[in-house]
Amino acid sequence: MRLTILGGGGFRVPLVYGALLRDRGEGRITSVTLHDVDAGRLAAVGRVLADQAAGVPDAPAVTATTDLDEALRGADFVFSAIRVGGLAGRAADERVALAEGVLGQETVGAGGIAYGLRTVPVATEIARRVAALAPDAWVINFTNPAGLVTEAMGCVLGDRVIGICDSPVGLARRVARTLGADPGTARVEYAGLNHLGWLTGLYVAGRDRLPRLLGDPGLLGSFEEGRLFGAEWLASLGAIPNEYLHYYYFNRETVDAYRSARHTRGAFLRDQQAGFYTEVGGAGEPGPGAASAAWHRTLAEREATYMAANRDAAGVGDRDEEDLESGGYEKVALALMRAIAHDEKATLILNVRNRGTLPVLDDDAVVEVVCAVDANGARPLATGALPGHAAGLVTAVKAVERAVLAAADSGARADAVKAFALHPLVDSVAVARRLVDGYAAAHPGLAHLGG
Repeated sequence: MRLTILGGGGFRVPLVYGALLRDRGEGRITSVTLHDVDAGRLAAVGRVLADQAAGVPDAPAVTATTDLDEALRGADFVFSAIRVGGLAGRAADERVALAEGVLGQETVGAGGIAYGLRTVPVATEIARRVAALAPDAWVINFTNPAGLVTEAMGCVLGDRVIGICDSPVGLARRVARTLGADPGTARVEYAGLNHLGWLTGLYVAGRDRLPRLLGDPGLLGSFEEGRLFGAEWLASLGAIPNEYLHYYYFNRETVDAYRSARHTRGAFLRDQQAGFYTEVGGAGEPGPGAASAAWHRTLAEREATYMAANRDAAGVGDRDEEDLESGGYEKVALALMRAIAHDEKATLILNVRNRGTLPVLDDDAVVEVVCAVDANGARPLATGALPGHAAGLVTAVKAVERAVLAAADSGARADAVKAFALHPLVDSVAVARRLVDGYAAAHPGLAHLGG
């Protein structure tokens, strides 16, 4: 089978290739095509992948191209992990929002809206090219904001595009381990939107163990989300929220931490990864294993500093060693591909069309829920009703996502202002108007929205 990775020069591509190398099952991926608009980044990542493949028998063959149509032809699966505007764009998103005193994170609040406005048109065009050149391919979307972009691509590809994220996987794993359960066999109840979901149950041998966790302050304070949110707040919620909900529940503190930080997350990653690509992609061939070693060093620093501003706001210090393990989106992607290609039934948390799973949303709204996957694709499983506080946030943020889709389609300033103004973390229509002007000035692709 052939896999095409869009954003093939991206820093996390070696995680995906590593999962493919470990897959020795029948009918595995044998060919990988990397596509990126930046040939230099493609070359650097290609060197890392070559190091990974060294000594591995029958390693999937890797080719690289900057031609989108060439990359798509003949693909069985398309993994989309693009970043429109690059990390410089992410840093600008943060800067513009913080200047107005609101959050600029890449998927949450004003920053997520700006990112969505410039990403949706590109993702929609990619979906059209997939439909024309690889109509039988399945698209796995990791491009952020993942739920919003999956919904945009779904308008073209229907159910053949499925969104993935590593946050729910990491959350479920940490909760299971805290309760002494096997993460591989425990049954999880989780629902919401991408980066806006709650774990509401964890079943072992048919029994929900989550009440035990919620009733034990010591256990609640022993894992990452417990330390981040605080045991008392989690017990009050009666659920374990996705880590990104810290931006909602402790917004003032997080914005203050971002504004006082030496670098925002986007600026840190922009500079860090520029160093990596310069080191690995420089003149001359690096010695055996050098590219992979540089990548691993950079990855370790990236994971250690993840959500550092949030931890500073919560006063919880550095991450524990066990929390540095990747959430595992590459494992989710591999399990998803094998389930579809070989009817290897799997249960995964995915971004798919709602189809009545969450009654507060319409059937076509993309939600992040537990799904059954087989050769026919992903089917959302029935779940308990969201608590009222969660349902309120989900409906509000989905309205924002729909406004972003409308603005990306119309190109109208009024639609863009509406998208910003409706978001729970933007506190004024006047601020929304200034945000639109700020992003129009920062991003040439959004210049038409300026006042």
